[in-house]
Amino acid sequence: MSLDAITLVLAIPAVAALLLAALPGSKLTAYVNAAASFLTFLAAASLILLDRPAPGPYLFLDDLNSVFVVLITFVGFTTSVFSANYINHEFEKGEVTRGFLRLYHAMYQLLMFAFALGLLTNNIGIMWVAIELATLTTVVMVGIYQTHAALEAAWKYFILASVGIALALFGTILVYMAAQPTVGEGLNSMVWTNLLGQAGSFDPALLNLAFVFLLLGYGTKVGLAPLHAWLPDAHAEGPTPISAVLSGLLLNVALYALLRFKMLLAANPEALAPGPLMIGMGLVSVLFAAFMLYRRNDIKRFFAYSSIEHMGIITFAFGIGGPLANFAGLLHMTLHSLTKSAIFFAVGDIVQVKGTQKMSEMGGLTVTNPVLGWGLVLGVVAIAGLPPLGIFMSEFLLVSSTFARDPLLVLPLVFGLLVGIGALFQRLNEVAFGAPRGPTHKANGSYVPMFAHLGLVLVAGVYLPGPLVAWFQNVAKLLG
Repeated sequence: MSLDAITLVLAIPAVAALLLAALPGSKLTAYVNAAASFLTFLAAASLILLDRPAPGPYLFLDDLNSVFVVLITFVGFTTSVFSANYINHEFEKGEVTRGFLRLYHAMYQLLMFAFALGLLTNNIGIMWVAIELATLTTVVMVGIYQTHAALEAAWKYFILASVGIALALFGTILVYMAAQPTVGEGLNSMVWTNLLGQAGSFDPALLNLAFVFLLLGYGTKVGLAPLHAWLPDAHAEGPTPISAVLSGLLLNVALYALLRFKMLLAANPEALAPGPLMIGMGLVSVLFAAFMLYRRNDIKRFFAYSSIEHMGIITFAFGIGGPLANFAGLLHMTLHSLTKSAIFFAVGDIVQVKGTQKMSEMGGLTVTNPVLGWGLVLGVVAIAGLPPLGIFMSEFLLVSSTFARDPLLVLPLVFGLLVGIGALFQRLNEVAFGAPRGPTHKANGSYVPMFAHLGLVLVAGVYLPGPLVAWFQNVAKLLG
């Protein structure tokens, strides 16, 4: 295979961003955005069907980044379909302007480009630039409503994310310094495949220090506690489709960058084991977010804390390491992206139906809006990890692997999961059941993306195709 398919994954959103920035804002731009996202997904899906090119100095493809690229372009496409109805409804009500439509959709495609570049680049410097571009783009999208609360959330996100990305830059520079004596100066010391091949001879002290900065820097973008403070505000104040993008896509791209550097440390026998640091931050995130769920009244902020909890679970899984835990982490990451974005699709419609984000002013959704209400119920059951939905399988595999490797760690992990489940069902009962509360407007969203995601999560809990299992098993081995 030539680099044509990889180039398309990058070129389609880049060209679409320029086109949408040039077009006058209208309802049509939402459908152009969805069409571009669909073409990007098709190009990404072709990457797993065709022969892979040899790694170049700037771009490469392996089993690990192909998982992320396919997942992110798929969720990017389904979110754009939901977004078309959601944003056009706001435009029809006069809540947003034509200029808003043009900026929003151009930024959406620029964000898809930044994600793809961060995943497909073979250069650790370009990967940092791509994640910084994604940060700046999402800052614009979080503050796009230009209310006082939205601008405050965008500014908070910009400050905290900039600190995190600066720490990640310093960590990247330290990796370059560790590689220089072995690989040589210049571009070669930035090419990830070169680094991985010779990481065993790097200075372990520099690698250790680099990983601490990288974990703090990219951990900020992953939303790990105590580096999470930007995430709830960004979810609460930005457009709901962007909440789906933040939880389902942005957090995963930052996690991908962290996993790449974890592999470098694993290849150096004298470097510290990155696992305990990831386990510690993962457990803190799970326990902290689980208890914070009980104190949230804003429905988007509530599910933002749920995302912090699940990114903690995923980080914990990759920290435990080994074939089974890594497999569980990959599966959980995939299913969390599908489930949480589906939940935010439901939440977007709920907010438009009820005219508020306060859960205390909602109620009886299964009576007033049965399809929407039961869709939310199914989403919460899925994210809680109940059988037969797929997250039950990933959490069961993780608990089993943890029990085999270090039984004492099972106690805080399971405790955090149970505390989180209690909060989820307490709030679900308040919103979905009981006497209807608050105004009830007509729902104008599309339910297809929500139920498509939940259908995939249900299927994954019952049956995983052999090729998918083999793919994930191979990636789990790569991660060590």
